Amino acid sequence: MAMPATQIRRGMVLVFEGDPCRVVEFRHHTPGNLRAMVQAKLRNLRTGNNFEHRFRAADTIEKASMETHDLEFMYQGGNTYHFMNTENYDQLEIEDEVLGDNAQWMQSGMKIQAEYYNGKVIGIQLPNSLVLEIVDTAPVMKTATKTASTKPAKLENGVTVNVPEFVNTGEKVRVNPNTGEYMDRAK
Repeated sequence: MAMPATQIRRGMVLVFEGDPCRVVEFRHHTPGNLRAMVQAKLRNLRTGNNFEHRFRAADTIEKASMETHDLEFMYQGGNTYHFMNTENYDQLEIEDEVLGDNAQWMQSGMKIQAEYYNGKVIGIQLPNSLVLEIVDTAPVMKTATKTASTKPAKLENGVTVNVPEFVNTGEKVRVNPNTGEYMDRAK
């Protein structure tokens, strides 16, 4: 579906040079008596590379037709992660290369949202928070307060995050997998 470049918006997925690219930032610019243009920062969803491109106002762009499906993680086998589509119960495999840094957060039974382009998974969306148990961290200090410094803690999935000094080994904490940051103790 072709549309003018002036309708580019943040978060939109375009087909640029044959690859799906997400608009990270854009700026509509009209310098004095010159032609209008749109300066856009794009992320290639297939390769993960960021780049900038200047579109003329008269250029047409093609919006990518993306599909999203809910998937449930089942298990990992080598470099391949196995998922089940919760809508039609099809099973599919996704390489760890496609998952990237998100692969370390995968837990059995976890529900994610996958983005498809031309029938292939090109990216996933993790939940906003995960509850994980701390398996190793330094002992609690008697003088620890909420505003005190942080210490590293190893979670049950092997990821290390910084937690406040008052958090113990064996406690469950909520973590944001998109940023890798501690949120709070789980109830």
